[in-house]
Amino acid sequence: MSGQPLHIAMVATPWFTLPPHAYGGIEQMVANLVEVLVADGHELTLIGVGDNGTNAQHFLTTYGQPECDRLGAAIPEVVHAGQAARLLAELRVDLVHDHSLAGPLTAAGREIPTAVTVHLPVNGELGDLYAALGDSVRLVAISEAQRESRPELNWIGMVHNAVRVDTYPYSDDKEDYALFLGRASWQKGLHVAVDAAREADVPLVVAAKCIEESEKIYFDEEVKPRLGPGVEWIGQVDAVGKRKLLQHARCLVFPILGDEAFGLVMVEALACGTPVVALRRASVAEIVRSGETGLVCDTPEELPNALHEVRRISPARCREDARLRFDSVGMAHRYEDLYRRVLSGEAEATREAH
Repeated sequence: MSGQPLHIAMVATPWFTLPPHAYGGIEQMVANLVEVLVADGHELTLIGVGDNGTNAQHFLTTYGQPECDRLGAAIPEVVHAGQAARLLAELRVDLVHDHSLAGPLTAAGREIPTAVTVHLPVNGELGDLYAALGDSVRLVAISEAQRESRPELNWIGMVHNAVRVDTYPYSDDKEDYALFLGRASWQKGLHVAVDAAREADVPLVVAAKCIEESEKIYFDEEVKPRLGPGVEWIGQVDAVGKRKLLQHARCLVFPILGDEAFGLVMVEALACGTPVVALRRASVAEIVRSGETGLVCDTPEELPNALHEVRRISPARCREDARLRFDSVGMAHRYEDLYRRVLSGEAEATREAH
């Protein structure tokens, strides 16, 4: 760490505790970031929900229990933002780092600078929101693809999401199954994964969250009719179960159909030495080095062959790439650099130069 320690207010989402017990990529990323920043000597005040499972020195809650059952609803977001703004008004910190959706709406009402990690695609109304907020928030992209989709926004940098690689079990002895891990949704392409695995005659294990109403409808219409021999549905798994599945899979299948801003599950797979077979959308090519740590396909028709060809990818190469590019220590140090640039005014000068 260089420079004096900072006091940072970290605003999480209202949906899951930190770290999450199962699903929750944003929450896991925030927990990883907090852990390293505290270890580096910074003071962290975490604003979240439920109980604090991180090493943050201070914890303030907006909801006594996580609002996971209302994931995606507007009211929990707005209440969380309002409560967080009230709590922040009583704090003396150097900088606010916000990961919530509605929280940035309150940034203009305080003098303390606010950096916002944008965890969702900005090529729609969310981008319009950030454009309306102007200079009151300093935006951090989580992929170059995300930033390039709306280059006119108030970006101050890009930092890829990361994991604690050493907490993921490595194995170069893979079993025969391919793995789908994520949400049951059209955007995630679960139905595409099932179709590709069936055509390739490769067993597929599906560990998917199916809680929200839209997920249940998608499951009933697109997934359930496709289930049967060769496709094992096990539903949502916890952190331990996820790691075990990733460790032993021949590959992770990531047939993304939407413009996802990042895709942390790909990094988790690489950390276990498990290559990724994915469609070339959004940030995929930034994460997966095609031919080295997985295979990136241009069309769904290429996926079945890739499920066989992926056997030639070195698990050790996947693990090393995750360690070098996607470890939480490096992520935290890049954020620390951004914090200091914001506080010195350098980030603003860099934006104006562009």
